[in-house]
Amino acid sequence: MSTQASEISKNTLRVRRLGIDTYSKPVIYMRHDCHICKSEGFEALSRVAVSTDKETIIASLNIVNNNLLNPGEIGLSDAAWRMLTPEENQAVYLSHPDPVSSHRHVRSKVYGHSLSDHQLMQIMQDIVKGHYDDIYLSAFITACAGSRLNFDEIISLTKSMINVGRQLSWGSEIVVDKHCIGGLPGNRTTMIIVPIVTSFGLVMPKTSSRAITSPAGTADTMEMLAPVNLSVEELHKVIEKEGGCIIWGGSVYLSPADDILITVERQLDIDSEGQLIASVLSKKVAAGSTHVLIDIPVGPTAKVRSLNLANELANLMITVGEEIGLNVRTKITDGSQPIGRGIGPALEAHDVLAVLRNDPGAPEDLRERSLELAGDILEISGKVPEGKGYTEAMKVLDSGVALEKFRSICEAQGEIREPGRAKYSRDVCAKLAGIVSDIDNRRLALTAKLAGAPIAPTAGIYLHVKLGSVVSRDQPLFTIYAEAPGELDYALDYISAQEDIITINPDG
Repeated sequence: MSTQASEISKNTLRVRRLGIDTYSKPVIYMRHDCHICKSEGFEALSRVAVSTDKETIIASLNIVNNNLLNPGEIGLSDAAWRMLTPEENQAVYLSHPDPVSSHRHVRSKVYGHSLSDHQLMQIMQDIVKGHYDDIYLSAFITACAGSRLNFDEIISLTKSMINVGRQLSWGSEIVVDKHCIGGLPGNRTTMIIVPIVTSFGLVMPKTSSRAITSPAGTADTMEMLAPVNLSVEELHKVIEKEGGCIIWGGSVYLSPADDILITVERQLDIDSEGQLIASVLSKKVAAGSTHVLIDIPVGPTAKVRSLNLANELANLMITVGEEIGLNVRTKITDGSQPIGRGIGPALEAHDVLAVLRNDPGAPEDLRERSLELAGDILEISGKVPEGKGYTEAMKVLDSGVALEKFRSICEAQGEIREPGRAKYSRDVCAKLAGIVSDIDNRRLALTAKLAGAPIAPTAGIYLHVKLGSVVSRDQPLFTIYAEAPGELDYALDYISAQEDIITINPDG
């Protein structure tokens, strides 16, 4: 046996899928007494190259101190398994990874230099391959924050994010989509817009996100009503049949570099304007969209706090869209309070169904916002004349056509189901009489999370008041729902320590 063959044989282990969710980060697990750890000097959090005869990934190492793994085995997280695509019990070769050449581009950006198309493409490729640990991801994100990306860099970053992932095609001249910049609890307009718009024969393959730091993402809410983890093949079947869908974008691997960056951005609590634009538009192009409506809510506790910032963001979105061949329209909307009444997957799903069913008690703000945005999409697609979109959208909703279309989309995705309701609840009441003058989006969202949302899907908050509501002392302002008494107590403890999550002006 040659020296090289002997080395490979010595550095191989049998692979096992452990079913551990590490989101988009490849992680491997090795026994503390593994001979390769000793011979190669691998320690916890070491970066390790894992290779089959077809593929190589770079993963972070976790050391196992119990009998989870047998001698001679290596465990892979779900993300590592997806990237390496081995067979169960297949032998994999372990080694130290080569130096990552694009790291020097990140260091260059840290010192204020501009990055070229090629440099940004190298960075995105290495991120998707798992070559970046959280330290370098944090360095890249921080170096690009605070308007440190110029216009050309934003375009290059957007194109790079598109090119390192899968791109879908639908064989249609016009494919529409919408995106909300965020920071607004309960804003589930997508689930109402898609059935309205596709009722006109438009194609709208809506790939949505799950919650990362919020109490619900659109995919979490839709999952209360229908399956959302569809493969690309299943997605194509749904679009062929219904023209639209509402699925989890992570299941179809669109703009994977963005999925990795977002997890670190949220932990750092950094919102980079350039990366936000690249994130949103790259996913729209990757999903095959040609015409996109961007909803930009503005409010004191929304993601975008001022009208000036909203206008700057809108202009950049439109201009970058033009450069990458995407027709972008923006709409600046009110972000001063939550939309609808529910905050949390099941509670938001109940709101969506109430609007689609034209229930008398359906939240009017969710209905109106959905109709306005659906109308704008119909107009930019050319399906209806300018100024007629809202009226035409309302006809489809009021007639029940949108509800039937939504049911058909759910069935095409697998089934339609009714959302449940949490077992435990407690009202939070007004301490004085007056008029509601302010609602804190962020602290309400945090309360819903403390109650268990979105992991506990029926947990969250149900609002009883809106801005301008007249309330009396001891009147319920909102109800907290939880699936376990401990989580309800946890949310109530937080509420008791807060002042003015909902502000009441006693003078009217």
